Amino acid sequence: MGETKSSRRTGWSVVAALMVATAALVSRAEDGATARPDASRVADEALNELQERIIAVSEAVKPSVVHIEAIVKIDDRRNQITGSGVIASEDGLILTNHHVVERAEKVTVTVPGHKTKYPARILGADKQTDLALLQIEPEGKLPAARFGKTADVRVGQWVLAVGNPYGLDGTVSFGIISGKGRNLEINDVLNDFIQTDAMIDLGSSGGPLVDLSGQVVGINSRGQGRGIGFTIPSDTVQDVMRQIEEGGIERGWIGITMQPLDRDLATYFGVPDATGAVVDSVTAHSPAAQAGLEPGDILTEFNGTPIEAEKDEDLGTFQRLVARVRPGQKVKLGVLRGGKPRTVEVTVGTQPKIEPAVAESDAGFQAQEITENLYREQRLATRRGAYVSFVARGSPASEAGLAAGDVVEKVEKAEIGDLDDFRSAMDAVSRKRAYLITAMRGNETKFLLVKRSATLKAEEPHEGANKTARPAPPMPGAP
Repeated sequence: MGETKSSRRTGWSVVAALMVATAALVSRAEDGATARPDASRVADEALNELQERIIAVSEAVKPSVVHIEAIVKIDDRRNQITGSGVIASEDGLILTNHHVVERAEKVTVTVPGHKTKYPARILGADKQTDLALLQIEPEGKLPAARFGKTADVRVGQWVLAVGNPYGLDGTVSFGIISGKGRNLEINDVLNDFIQTDAMIDLGSSGGPLVDLSGQVVGINSRGQGRGIGFTIPSDTVQDVMRQIEEGGIERGWIGITMQPLDRDLATYFGVPDATGAVVDSVTAHSPAAQAGLEPGDILTEFNGTPIEAEKDEDLGTFQRLVARVRPGQKVKLGVLRGGKPRTVEVTVGTQPKIEPAVAESDAGFQAQEITENLYREQRLATRRGAYVSFVARGSPASEAGLAAGDVVEKVEKAEIGDLDDFRSAMDAVSRKRAYLITAMRGNETKFLLVKRSATLKAEEPHEGANKTARPAPPMPGAP
């Protein structure tokens, strides 16, 4: 929902009030004992108006801020995670952070003024923006928040952060916008965050950052020390919500990794005045490979937009430019190769899956699908197989010698090409007392005989990273 004329007038009236108050206070300080009584009165009235506005916005926004509890499974443990959320629609759509509900087996939402804890269904979650969209089924209409536009957010303006830090419902903190377009060096995160000094403490994640017109300008994501918090811009929030409602997140991808072009490197390459980013690697058969991009190329422009990346955090700008392009569209890249400029046209592809699906076995280990990211990060020798992400101590898998980092290639004689093959193969041996796993460990092949305990009962394998909430017994844990 956009900003109304009346809300803009209200916001400016508060600003005007503070300006009057500030002028009056300065006048009073300069005049000393001879300060005019009317100046003092005007200052007090203006500050009181500001205070009343903050209180009014707080009271208007708090009914739209919910408390979220999630039971998440991490390896072989279950913990309770708490966070905050924002009511995005009257019929029960709730926005929160991806990290609040990641790997959740059960999610419940508490709405202010409602005694019921509503079970929540996860409609979609996006790791790259740290956003998730939940659905609850309320008895009636809920008070949905109003959303503003990122372009209207200005550094220095006042804002309120609302959430449930440490389980304390309806907590409000006051501050200013400290910066915009912040690139944080967090793997797989695309946001250009809004920075604020309004407190974002443990449990506040997923709550709103609102302006003095009562509009949500962002969803709070993380705090990094006292007075430094980061918020997902409202335009990003609304775009991700729309995509999830339409069926899923789809982003552009060209298939390269990059590093900054600092001054020393630019001088070495013979282009001391150039700005851009250096191509580190090109994924085989990717759009970049098909367009002829090569490692060592310097990217200087993206569809006419200059690329400037002298530090690692600057690379996020290029990544966002690519991600926002609809797959199938053509883009033009300005490239320096051997010091000579050229233009390369690339047909943007669809970004590969970022979060790997997870499957569990009854032998005490978990396996992940091998995504492009996982293949690169773990420097695997193959994209085929199932990657072992966790092995429980004392489990049959551990006793057999299976280790985290192994890649399962066979279960008995069944070839493992992907995670679906792994699930099918594990189902096939579910009643066997012993079975052989063939796994790659670095460049070595390991033959591992898994023996089940006589008392061990097979569990049904399930996808630990799917986004559908499932019942699970509540268990205590640190938030």
